[in-house]
Amino acid sequence: MDAVVARMRELDAELPARDGIAVFNRVYLAVTEEVARGLSAGRFTDSRAAADLDVRFARRYLTAVDREAGQDLPPACWRPLFQFRRHPGVRPLQFALAGINAHIGHDLALAVVDTCRALDCDPADLEGDFDRVGDLLVSLEERIREDLMPGPDLLQIADPLTHLLGSWSLERARDATWSAARALWALRRLPDVAGEFAERLDAAVGFAGRILLTPLPD
Repeated sequence: MDAVVARMRELDAELPARDGIAVFNRVYLAVTEEVARGLSAGRFTDSRAAADLDVRFARRYLTAVDREAGQDLPPACWRPLFQFRRHPGVRPLQFALAGINAHIGHDLALAVVDTCRALDCDPADLEGDFDRVGDLLVSLEERIREDLMPGPDLLQIADPLTHLLGSWSLERARDATWSAARALWALRRLPDVAGEFAERLDAAVGFAGRILLTPLPD
């Protein structure tokens, strides 16, 4: 966990503040630090399993960053954020939610399966801690919207950003991720089918991310 947090802090120091990856990284660093505090305080049912899941989860994001930096294609779910990370028409809140969409919608399902394989357990054994992390993310999502929402007043219902924000929900994404993780685990003895499922999940999450990153007028 310490190595993961250290790497995120390095990225925070290296990247321009307005860069789309930097915006998401700041959000994710806050989440990871909060999880680390929860682990230290014993707020998880199985601290070892929760730590393993969180590290595997974070490494998928960091691997995507390293692949893109090395001129290699990251997973499809991350490509829209890398493509639009410097677009002047995309607002910081969009960057944050697109990163959360990629990481929760795709990476978390695969991280659950990886953790189950490593610890020789079933997804049901991780469900309680999965929900605790999810609850933390939902609470942080509200703070993210408040911190990054443009202007001091609530957006008008006709504002394009209001429409985009209303089309995506972290709670729905979390529920879909849990279903995807269970499906991937059930398909583990059918690697071709599991691989196709994961590939389609990656593409679908990437499509949603592209919509979240629609450039908007000032």
